[in-house]
Amino acid sequence: MKATSAVPIFQVSNVDASLKHYTSVFGFVEDFRFDDYAGVKLGDVRVHLSGHSIHERPIGGGTAYFLCDEVDDYCAKIKKNGAIVKSDPKDYPYGMRDFMAVDPDGNHLAFGCEAKNI
Repeated sequence: MKATSAVPIFQVSNVDASLKHYTSVFGFVEDFRFDDYAGVKLGDVRVHLSGHSIHERPIGGGTAYFLCDEVDDYCAKIKKNGAIVKSDPKDYPYGMRDFMAVDPDGNHLAFGCEAKNI
């Protein structure tokens, strides 16, 4: 068996509201919708959004780290769209430049690229 990718699944309180937030604020594109479950994508990366009626797991608390080609312009763009950014882009000693945003349910999305100045 060879794994080819992974898809984080975020528990959300309202799939309709989450789809709107992910598309209008974060710039994702809706990939599919099936009842209280949906998929969104940003480039080649996918995230699934699961309503509370499925599995009845706690809302929020998920985290995904997105490897990107740049983060500064994207962070500025989503801030203009109303995103809650918990930490602005910064170079870290582990060789990445990244920032952290959060969705309305408390799921964390980190976006990072290789730091150029380390």
